[in-house]
Amino acid sequence: MEIGLSTSDYYFDLPKELIAQDPMEKRDECRLLVVDKETGAIEHHKFNEIINYLEPGDCLVLNNTKVIPARLLGEKEETGAAVEILLLKRREADVWETLVKPGKKLRPGARVSFGGGILKAEILDIVEEGNRLVKFYYDGIWEEVLDKLGEMPLPPYITHKLQDKNMYQTVYAKFEGSAAAPTAGLHFTNELLEKIRGKGVDMAFVTLHVGLGTFRPVKVTNVKEHHMHTEWYQVTQEAADKINRAKETGHKVICVGTTSCRTIESAADENGRLSECSGDTSIFIYPGYKFKVLDQLITNFHLPESTLVMLVSALAGREHVLNAYQEAIKERYRFFSFGDACFFK
Repeated sequence: MEIGLSTSDYYFDLPKELIAQDPMEKRDECRLLVVDKETGAIEHHKFNEIINYLEPGDCLVLNNTKVIPARLLGEKEETGAAVEILLLKRREADVWETLVKPGKKLRPGARVSFGGGILKAEILDIVEEGNRLVKFYYDGIWEEVLDKLGEMPLPPYITHKLQDKNMYQTVYAKFEGSAAAPTAGLHFTNELLEKIRGKGVDMAFVTLHVGLGTFRPVKVTNVKEHHMHTEWYQVTQEAADKINRAKETGHKVICVGTTSCRTIESAADENGRLSECSGDTSIFIYPGYKFKVLDQLITNFHLPESTLVMLVSALAGREHVLNAYQEAIKERYRFFSFGDACFFK
């Protein structure tokens, strides 16, 4: 098989102690590994020094999705057995596609109670990948009930309990709907964003509601056979205009995170132009992909053999990426959602 098309081509050995378990107290003081995507040359910085790489007229693209407290812990009404329901996607008013544990106990017709009965649920159906369609019953406002009972759906590799829900939320989070945070954005503070604006850098806010498929491992040997999950996205006319203007005037489009990247690459026409749009995307970016809009990428360090490492490799080359990751491991950078950042320039 051609190099770069086998899932194992993206494997690297990561010491468990480098998986960040807690967010940084000061978001923008984490470390920043800067990688030249053409040469592979590496520099070490603090995240707030990212401003030195941004020029007036450049456009920073940020995903303003908001994580919902999607993890619900309850009990099966018939037996009192502990169960967990994770909200993935709203299908209609009070019906959600969910991930449930333990699956064997939650067949269609099963009923679950949360918070002493404040919220109740009935399993309606089993859909693809064993997910469940669940209908919820409650009095009052759904968002308030969820805020009271739900927990942030932290990735499985984070075992510490989150002390403050807002630490798993970007400072510019606006539209609710994600089951996971667009974690590259967690490093920005309002102060840093103001400094970047003050330098004459444009900011385009797009929305992509992050699904848990982000954490699903690639189980096939051949990368091309991997089936990507779908996620809903939206690009406003204002965001499209800012991105188009940067391209037209010869400035850079810098995406904050792989979710922003997938949004604008999904939304662009064959000439790399954007217009107002929304819909579902299952775009899978791996080496061989030609970027239509994105020039540079700010991102976190991703899991071995993940679709996200493949996306970054499409931009900077697999060897450059794996070399950069080895350097990060050697220098004891913090990995994954609460970890340090990487900038491919």
